[in-house]
Amino acid sequence: MDLYEGLPEPVAKAWERGLTSGRAAMTRRRLLRGASLAAAGAALAACGIPPAAGSKSGDAPEDTPDHSKKERVLNFANWPLYIDVGKKNKKRHPTLDRFERRSGIEVEYVEDINDNNEFYGKIKPQLAAGQDTGRDLVCLSDWMAGRVIRQGWAQRLDPANLTHAVTNLEDRFRAAAHDPGRQYSYPWAGTACIVAYNKKATRGKKVTSVTQLLEDESLKGRISMLTEMTDTIGLTMLDMGADSEHFTDDEFDAAIARIQKAVDRKQLRRFSGNDYLDELNSGDIAACLAWAGDIVQLRLDNEDIEFAVPDRGYLFGTDDLLVPAKARHRANAEALIDYYYRPEVAAELAAYVNYICPVTGAKAEMEKIDKDLAADLLVFPDADMIAKGKNFRPMSAAEEARYQEKFSALIGA
Repeated sequence: MDLYEGLPEPVAKAWERGLTSGRAAMTRRRLLRGASLAAAGAALAACGIPPAAGSKSGDAPEDTPDHSKKERVLNFANWPLYIDVGKKNKKRHPTLDRFERRSGIEVEYVEDINDNNEFYGKIKPQLAAGQDTGRDLVCLSDWMAGRVIRQGWAQRLDPANLTHAVTNLEDRFRAAAHDPGRQYSYPWAGTACIVAYNKKATRGKKVTSVTQLLEDESLKGRISMLTEMTDTIGLTMLDMGADSEHFTDDEFDAAIARIQKAVDRKQLRRFSGNDYLDELNSGDIAACLAWAGDIVQLRLDNEDIEFAVPDRGYLFGTDDLLVPAKARHRANAEALIDYYYRPEVAAELAAYVNYICPVTGAKAEMEKIDKDLAADLLVFPDADMIAKGKNFRPMSAAEEARYQEKFSALIGA
């Protein structure tokens, strides 16, 4: 079946872009470039999906029989290269190995999430039928985690089993629009879309705002924006003084019109997906919108790469851990979540993945591992950067179709 069957055409096109050229296609530590995606397991539906059998609001801890005490196993699905690996044996994961020894829980760790929508297509048939997906713990981007939660397809977590997570989750991650009170999910890592530039290509000029990207004559023909609608439009709206968390149709349209002007006057070189890093690294692109975790990696190899957190804000999000409905081993999953909220463990994970760490106390532990990473604002943001982080507000199915159609016309997709 077609992965995009049943979706409004603009949304289907946007999701296909995500698979092939957007953040979905970005590599974890840039090692997956060119890798083919797994075939989709089922067609997606844009709306009207029935909740899983049992509860419209998601299963509470007591609603689904848990087999954790008798079955000391855990099936964990994550993104490729989104966990630490051994120095000598790349198939080993030191933090996960220690969890297994410490807990007595055997973890089947599978890197089978290449894209949110593709993975959702794999597990939707079982979830809709009220069946176990075969996965006890999954890592999904916040907007997809929110969809799963709203459909009643996630188990409510038991805070009694999450003492470290409850205590050490940084305050800014607690207020999540997609999961109020963090009843169903905890962040594995934070994500950020910011401005980046090659100071050699800009001849030393700093690039710190979307306004510069769109209007600075010295950058004409050498800037790029992203094929991800929420990031490109979100940052542009923030630059224009609109709130990406509470915007109107008129504000969205104004952002589209502003970028269109830059397109018409050939200020933009192009809209980019997973290839913007090579062009930024070479200087073919002087400045661009970029994802923070990738810029941390690029800066390790190129001292000319700089970044800026726009004064008017940047797009912030999370990749979240949650337990699917009907999973057999919720308590085992909670034990793993809680383990990764120990500051020393969180620091070791962040030292490898280089995404924003959501754990209080991890920065102090990181100083023992890598002082430069401990001081990197893209891994451990300071108060000023934290205050500037904004989400892109949730969209209805009708809004998503309408917005994606306008964005597709803008970027020529």
